[in-house]
Amino acid sequence: MSFPRPLRRSVSLSPARTLRLVVLGQSAVGKTALTVRFITRRFIGDYDPTLEMIYRHVAVIDGEMVHFEILDTAGQEEDSLQIEEKIKWGDGFAVVYSVTDRCSFDEVMRLCFLINHLHASPKRSGGGAEQPPVVIVGNKKDLQFDRMVSTEDGENLSKALKIPFYEISTRDSYEEPVAVFSSLYQELLRQGHFSPGSFKRRTVSKLMEKIPKMQASSSLNSAGRSLSFNSFRDYIPE
Repeated sequence: MSFPRPLRRSVSLSPARTLRLVVLGQSAVGKTALTVRFITRRFIGDYDPTLEMIYRHVAVIDGEMVHFEILDTAGQEEDSLQIEEKIKWGDGFAVVYSVTDRCSFDEVMRLCFLINHLHASPKRSGGGAEQPPVVIVGNKKDLQFDRMVSTEDGENLSKALKIPFYEISTRDSYEEPVAVFSSLYQELLRQGHFSPGSFKRRTVSKLMEKIPKMQASSSLNSAGRSLSFNSFRDYIPE
């Protein structure tokens, strides 16, 4: 499929818009690499699979300043209530699988149904609200010789669930990860998520308060609190 144009960085005088995104999927499918690629433009292949982090990042999309809060989940087997808390926290979702791992692909449908179930409840949706934006992301398409999930498999699941599908290589492309996060923003914009009447006071559970937060920037300036390439070494296993 065609990818939306990359983020255009320019000066914006509009108030910043805050967007909470959750990256879901099994362990080792490339969730952290996808998130870090979007934020820093750099690819780092190895991370601690048990690490969970909320990255805060500011980008300009079509002249509008957007504050991203991206929850990079660990992907480990965990209590269902913990997964539900993370899904309730988010505004939009990227459900990631690896084309080299059939089990991770099979997990996508369950996660998508869980998102729809939690956001369809009367308390959550307020009656007739639209479902939150969700995209399915097939990562590691560069590993063709290890492929276990075909592009057609991803497309068929996308059609069955009526959810956009991106097959990407986080390693080989910066534009493809940008397309994933940009599409979620554009859909939330279409739904009126950022209109004056849509703002609500959002509570944060004790579970979400415990997840570490990192101020991130595509700039690699080591001064201040910007996220630098070197800072990731603390999270890469020896």
